[in-house]
Amino acid sequence: MNVNGMILAAGVGSRLGTKTVQVPKPMIVIGDKPILEYNVELLARSGIHDVIMNVHHQSDVITRHFQDGRRWGISLEYSHEEQLLGTAGALLKVRDRLGKTFVLVYGDNIHRCDIRAALSQHRQTGAVVTMTIFERRNVSSSGIVALDNDDRITRILERPQPHEVFSHWVNAGLLVLEQEVLDFIPTSRPSDMMRDVLPSLLPAARPVFGYRMLDGPLWVDTPQDLEWVQNCTAEGRRRSAVASMRSV
Repeated sequence: MNVNGMILAAGVGSRLGTKTVQVPKPMIVIGDKPILEYNVELLARSGIHDVIMNVHHQSDVITRHFQDGRRWGISLEYSHEEQLLGTAGALLKVRDRLGKTFVLVYGDNIHRCDIRAALSQHRQTGAVVTMTIFERRNVSSSGIVALDNDDRITRILERPQPHEVFSHWVNAGLLVLEQEVLDFIPTSRPSDMMRDVLPSLLPAARPVFGYRMLDGPLWVDTPQDLEWVQNCTAEGRRRSAVASMRSV
C-alpha cells in the first residue's frame, strides 16, 4: 500500500517567546539538526517518501533547508498558508495530493514512533484513524482519550481542566488517517483535529483506534522543555561517543 505523509510545520510557536521570532519552532536546532529534520528522517526510514509540508511563519527558513527533500531520499512539496488553517484545515488545502491512507505528523516535536507498526495495526483494525498515544502525568496541555478493551477510542477531550481529566493517555501528535476523514473537516473556518474533527467521528460510529507507545515524543512546547530536550540530546551524544571509544 502506497502511503504518503504530511508534516505540520506552519505554527508560530509563541510559547517559546523570542526563540521563534526569526526561526520557526520546527527549525530550532536540537543536537546537530532542526526538530523538523528528525521527523523527515523518521518518515524516510519508515518507507514514506512522498511528503507534503505546510508552512507559514518564516517559511523561507524551512524551504531553504529542505528544498525538494532529495537529500533525505524523499519528494517534498510545500503548502504555503497565508493565514493559518489549523491542524485539520491544512489538510483540505492539499486533499487532492493526499493518498487514500496517509500519515499526519505534528512537526514541532521530535517523534519516536514505530510508524510501520502503527500502520500495521491500522490495517488490521480497519480504522479510519489510528492515533499514536502514550501516558502522560500532566495532561493539561494535551488531548486525552478513553479506550475500550480493544483500544478503540471512545472519548476525546482537548486540554482538559483538572476536574475534567478522565484519562492520562494523550495524543502523541502522529496519526494514520484515511481520506474519508477529510469529509468531517469544516470548510468555512480554520479547524483543529483534536477539537473539531476527531470527536465528530465517534458519534458517526467511524472506527478510531489508539496505538499505545511506551515513550511519547520529545516535547518542545516551552523554554523549559527546550532546555531539557537539548540537555538529554547532548547527554545521549556524549554516551554514544564514549561507547564508540570503548569499542575501539
